Amino acid sequence: MPQDDVVQIRVNRQSVGIIGLNAAMTDMAEEYAERPDNEVGAELLKRLSERNYIPDRVKPDYAKAFLREFKKFLGKPYEEEVPEGVQIKVLGPGCPQCDGLEQELMQVMAEINLMADIEHVRDIKEIGKYGVMGTPALIINGKVKAVGRVPPKNKLIEWLSELI
Repeated sequence: MPQDDVVQIRVNRQSVGIIGLNAAMTDMAEEYAERPDNEVGAELLKRLSERNYIPDRVKPDYAKAFLREFKKFLGKPYEEEVPEGVQIKVLGPGCPQCDGLEQELMQVMAEINLMADIEHVRDIKEIGKYGVMGTPALIINGKVKAVGRVPPKNKLIEWLSELI
């Protein structure tokens, strides 16, 4: 069911899973494409609050994030939220090597006491946007570090220790 899709978006520099975002945007695309931003944000917030817990104090932040995603969806210009800190992406469809790389990264992060945002990108279309020609692939702060292999643990420690 597309309505049950969970999409990761950034809200206040945090990665948050939202249920039903794609379905809501698809339903609203034609009718809300030319409406004012505040109306679009309010409507998305209303629809998505039915299936997602959104605390009252951060509802304006969620509305802003939903609006950004809606503009992206429509192909309109939008302002991306810039993440803070260390950003790690594992690219791979969920094969044992890809999952193993993600687990190894989490272990190394715990060992060296590194706080980082780690995301496992499994969608083939999304992976293609990074221009890598093999999986698993590892991207740290926007830089491709490995493609088509799981780097040895000592290399992961080296790369991540540089960020502390």
